[in-house]
Parts: sequence; structure tokens; C-alpha cells
Amino acid sequence: MARIVLAGGGTGGHIFPMQAVAAALVEGGLTNDSLAYVGSQRGQESVILGSGSIPLVTLPGRGLRRSLRVEAMRENIRALVGLVVATARACWLFARWRPAVAVSFGGYAALPAGLAAVFWRRPLVLVDLDATPGATQRVLARFARARCVAHDASDPRDVVTGVPLREAITSIDRGDGARRAARARFRPPIPEGRLVLVVMTGSLGSRSVNDAVSDLALAWRARSDVTILHVTGRRDVDQVRARAPHLEGLDYRIYDFADMVELWGVADVALCRAGATTLAELCALGIAAVLVPLPGAPGDHQGHNARRLANAGAALVLDDASLSGEVLASTLEELIANGRYHEMGRAALDLARPDAARAIADVVRRAGGFS
Repeated sequence: MARIVLAGGGTGGHIFPMQAVAAALVEGGLTNDSLAYVGSQRGQESVILGSGSIPLVTLPGRGLRRSLRVEAMRENIRALVGLVVATARACWLFARWRPAVAVSFGGYAALPAGLAAVFWRRPLVLVDLDATPGATQRVLARFARARCVAHDASDPRDVVTGVPLREAITSIDRGDGARRAARARFRPPIPEGRLVLVVMTGSLGSRSVNDAVSDLALAWRARSDVTILHVTGRRDVDQVRARAPHLEGLDYRIYDFADMVELWGVADVALCRAGATTLAELCALGIAAVLVPLPGAPGDHQGHNARRLANAGAALVLDDASLSGEVLASTLEELIANGRYHEMGRAALDLARPDAARAIADVVRRAGGFS
């Protein structure tokens, strides 16, 4: 019987923190079979969590589209029907499990689970990692026993914990010797002495970032001091590969998907969006970043996330609308030429919260009445 329900998903930004907190709960003495994941059928949960020892239940449904177009409205009607079905399913699961506490990490799968907790009067804990909470967390906020936040408390129920990271990330050795060894293990090996730029914008990727990096590779095609590891996402990989220039010295590698543990282990500079989990990983590992916040993100939460790092000297922020290969080249050349990225990496380390998963696990245990 599940004593603690961890609900959320859709993207790695929800799933990986959920996984990290589950590991901290087990490390603190709970068993795998006393926990349960509740996720969505449409997200990445089955891929990331489905083969683990903690049971996963997936619910139907999808998020709402922010559009008044006829097709979008039709899809939103179907989404609302799916939400009703998912909430009924979640209430049935909670009737069987009678959990001591439910934890919402956001995403559309978390809403029916959170509503089921409210219906059965189970304590509810929210984990809000972005500067601006998403729609699910805003709906559930009034019912929450406690809320774990990444940085700034705004409510008496808030506990500042930081962003929980999985052990696979926090255990990466970024020392000089380890990084040289990691580059030598890369296939093919990364040549000694090159600066490594890792580009990553999520599982689908970003068309604007991918186009700008393609132009950057063309402009830098003769550089023999740089390696670009470009994770395009599955949607754009064929287009990016078709645009790849003839290389005269640049080491330019294109992937549709990659193991970020391996990539962060060799990175000097990251070019990415500004989701809370990604930025927490960069801070934990001391990686300088050029950030392009997702335009139109609810509450501009990625913009808020990015500016926090920029204000601390750990990142530079570029606007998606004005992004180009030329803008990227001038920004990155400044970092490379004067070695500024070393200083930025040290500033990122100062923002790290390595105990975040344990801190959230403590809040969950208290809310559920565990010793």
C-alpha cells in the first residue's frame, strides 16, 4: 500500500525532481513499495520511471492549449473530459491506497492526484521549483499543507529547499583530471585543449536555438579550439543535420537525444533554456551558461529563473526573438577570449543547494506524520 504518492510529470523538469525526492525518502528509511508515482500517459514518465522499483500509475489527459482557435478549443474540451476521467481514476486509487501524504510536482498529471488528495482529506505538499508556479500548482496552493520552493518564500507555509537533483547528476566529478578522462572516453574522444559547448533545450528542442547554432557552426567551421555537442531534440534533428556545414577544423556533433550525465561531465559552457531543474544542474556542477528563456512560458518563469543566475554572474541571458548565429558567436567569443566562463562557473557553484532532495523529503515526512 502506497503511503506516499509522488505526482507530476510530462517533462524531465517534473520527473527528475520527483525521482530525486523518492530516492531521498528511501535513503531516509522508507521502502520502495511504500511509495508510488502518479504520472501522465502522454509524458516521459513511462520511459524514465517505468522500469524502476517504485510502482508507476499513469493517468489519461493532457494540458490545455492557450488559444481561442476552433481546433484548440476542441482539444481543450477533450482535455477537460480527460481531466474528469483522470480525477475519477485518481480518487479510486487514493481510496485503495489511503496515503499518508501526497506530493505534487506540477504538470497536468499532478492536478487529478492533488484533487484526489483534497477529496480524501490527505495532506498535500507542493514542490514549486520555478520562480512563478504553474497552473496546476496555483490551483492546488490553497489546499496545501506546505510548499517547498527553490529560492524565495512568499507564504508562511513555504519552505526554501532548493531544487532536488538525482544522484546521477550530483555524483559527476568535474575535477580537471576527471574531465580529461571523460573527454578521452567520449566516442569519438574529444581532442585535448578544446573548449566544449553543450547545447540542450529539452526533449523536443527549440527551433530558434537550433537554427542559431547551425549558423554558429557555419561561422566557426574553421575553429580548431572548440567542440560543439548539439542536442537538437527529436523534432529538428534531420533539419539540423541537413544544414551541417563542411568542417575545416570545428568538432561539431549533432544528437537528437543524449545522456546529460555524460555531456555535463565534459562541458565548459552550456547553451540552454532556463527551466529550474536545468539551472540547478548547472549550478551544482559549476557550469557557465548562456540562457535563452522560453518565450511565452507561464508567468515568464524561465525569464525569472535566468535573471537570477545572470544577477549572480553565473550566466548570460539572450532574448529568443533576437537570437541568431551572429549574436551567439559574439556572446560566446567574449566568454572564450578572456576566460570569463571560469569565473561564471564559480559563481554558479555559489548558488547550488546540494541538500535539496533531503530537505524536501523532510517536509514530506513531517506532513505525513512519519518520524
